[in-house]
Amino acid sequence: MWNNHFGTIMRIIRFVLIVAFLLLNLDCSVHAQTAMDIAPKMMPGWNLGNTLEAGPCTWLSNKLDWETGWQPTKTTQSIINSVKEAGFNAVRIPCAWDIHSDSKGKIDVVWMARVKKIVDYCMNAGLYVVLNDHWDNGWVEVDGFNDLSEANISAKEARMTDLWTQIATAFRDYGELLLFAGLNEPNAHDQATTDALIRYEQAFINAVRATGGNNATRILVVQGPSTDINRSVEFYDVTRLEDSAPNALMVEVHYYDPGQFCGTWNSTGSTAFYYWGTTNHYTSHNANWGEESHLAAQFAKLKDKYTSKGYPVIIGEYAGLQRMMPSGQNQEKHDASVKLYYKRVNEYATNNGLIAFAWDTNVAADLKKESGSSTIIDRSNCQIVGTNAMEGIKEGLSAGTWPFATGIQTYRATKNDSKHIHTLMGIPVTEGYRGIVIDNGKKISRK
Repeated sequence: MWNNHFGTIMRIIRFVLIVAFLLLNLDCSVHAQTAMDIAPKMMPGWNLGNTLEAGPCTWLSNKLDWETGWQPTKTTQSIINSVKEAGFNAVRIPCAWDIHSDSKGKIDVVWMARVKKIVDYCMNAGLYVVLNDHWDNGWVEVDGFNDLSEANISAKEARMTDLWTQIATAFRDYGELLLFAGLNEPNAHDQATTDALIRYEQAFINAVRATGGNNATRILVVQGPSTDINRSVEFYDVTRLEDSAPNALMVEVHYYDPGQFCGTWNSTGSTAFYYWGTTNHYTSHNANWGEESHLAAQFAKLKDKYTSKGYPVIIGEYAGLQRMMPSGQNQEKHDASVKLYYKRVNEYATNNGLIAFAWDTNVAADLKKESGSSTIIDRSNCQIVGTNAMEGIKEGLSAGTWPFATGIQTYRATKNDSKHIHTLMGIPVTEGYRGIVIDNGKKISRK
């Protein structure tokens, strides 16, 4: 009887000691993880595109209906679950706020509740979220750079402070899965406009941090000028930004090269690129720039400028158009081009410490047109319809290697592990066990 009680007491003591060790020596606070810690856990990313950023949609009297002003489907828990099930680990939520504010700048409470509901869907699914102020009728992304007078810049700084104070306060108690991004594609294009951008982003950072709670150390995302790689590398020194939270900033750029293949310009008719990657070229409509070597070189610039210095980079948007080929063209080679594009973006992103977020517009019908679509998930039925893109994403992640230490050791179980490895409950592991374990006092992840 005493032996049984003694064994139980010893197991309890061992468990208490393990928990105490974790609390004293491991990163157990909600937000103590750095941007570099979180970054590899977010791959791959997906955009809830053309949804909460839509507007002004003046043909719709109820502003809540603007959610379906640019695409047809209201966001549901089932949709977000399907994003997780597809293999994504993070959702970027483009969102407008200023156009949902009253004349005094106060964000509509009903709109705030709707945004929170969608963020909650993502939290329920265990997804990271990047919530931004996106386009928003250009109140700062355009107007903040067209006029560089001190009066205008100061006014935009004040509005950034007011807007993000409201947003951050509403989400103050949310955990580390939620990240904030101050802008989308700020129209900065040279050093003078980038200097203004730095001021707006400093106002964003200060506003969020001042709200306290989990926002004091929340990971924040700041945008390079025009979210353009070349302009960011040339003009944007992220170390100019001051942040009271150490190692808690990420940088964002977007990637739509070549535009004729991705859909940003000259992407229809005779100028369109249907085929990407030299192994996929056909008789016409071949990409003549922006292929694999260009992609690799662009992403390497970001590693050299930012990620190697402790600032992870989000490729906040990228896309390749999936099309129905017109007569005389080669559907098989086009499909292979789309798959290869998504594969290489994710492979090279991983190799350089970048997190790529696929742009998804939820217009599945256009996949059957020459004009094409970047839709991956049909939200009307929660089905993957951009199969070439999705397969490319998965293959790219498998092919890539994260270049920095993640802080988590992984290895296979062996028959000798029970001698020194225990579960968090203090129970010796058996061969083949998977999960979080304690190995000689160190917390590790078993795969």
